[in-house]
Amino acid sequence: MALDIHTTVVVATWLAGVGAAVSLLISVRAFRTAHKLPFFRMRRARLMLGWKMLFAAAVLAAVAAFLPHGEPVVYHFYHPSPTPTLTPTITPTPTITLTPTITPSPTITPTLSATYTPTPTPTPHIPLAIQAKFTASVTPQPGVVFSPLVFTQGLDLQNYKPLHPGTVFKNPVGHLYAVFSYDKMQPGVQWTAIWYYQGEVVHYETKPWDWPTGGYGFTDWNPPPSAWKPGEYQVVIFVGSQWVVSGTFTVEGEPPTPEPTATPSPTIAATSTPPYTPTPTATETPTPTRTPYHTPTPTP
Repeated sequence: MALDIHTTVVVATWLAGVGAAVSLLISVRAFRTAHKLPFFRMRRARLMLGWKMLFAAAVLAAVAAFLPHGEPVVYHFYHPSPTPTLTPTITPTPTITLTPTITPSPTITPTLSATYTPTPTPTPHIPLAIQAKFTASVTPQPGVVFSPLVFTQGLDLQNYKPLHPGTVFKNPVGHLYAVFSYDKMQPGVQWTAIWYYQGEVVHYETKPWDWPTGGYGFTDWNPPPSAWKPGEYQVVIFVGSQWVVSGTFTVEGEPPTPEPTATPSPTIAATSTPPYTPTPTATETPTPTRTPYHTPTPTP
């Protein structure tokens, strides 16, 4: 392996430095172990070894420090030979021969006759007739949170646990609840729950909020059994005029037909007409003629 002068100097510097470090380490260990030996000669030999290795470490450190500065001195005795400049040889690039490929037969691309454009879902809003019944003046705070609605035919009012939850109910439905949990509500703010049947309002409630700021709540509807028509229903809840949550459920089966109520027909009260009583004709009763009483005249 051919090395130039600079590489030789660098390698020698590193070797001298490593040798100085190893010699110093051996010297330190010799001094430490010398004090632990009980015999004089062994202790003296160990101390001598320590001093020798310390001296060697100093010499090697001096050589390592001198070698980088001694490279110009070496060039006075050994002149560097010029480094030949290599001329790059042009290597011809092989030409790629193209292999003919099979041209695929043109296929008929079907043209769509109609392009489906999704219709944007409008944001629910409160009808003006219901907004006219708002009575609260408290502005809703931002960050109001409502959970998804859970529909149930029964509700434990002690812990708001749904008893018969579902999304499909069969007639007769009866009393239905939409249960939810909420947070960051402000007392006195207007809240509204609207029940829709196929896009038409069938029931609603709107009033100032009188529950706590967080917990569980519900909106319910208990119409006559015949009012539950089959189809899809939707319940939408607003805080102020802002939509917060909505849910849907389905009613199956025909509602029970309401029993006809017998309407009493008006009866004409019979009026008893007294029979014809002839008016009595006054009969003139003859007045008896008073006959004078003859009083006898006394004779003197």
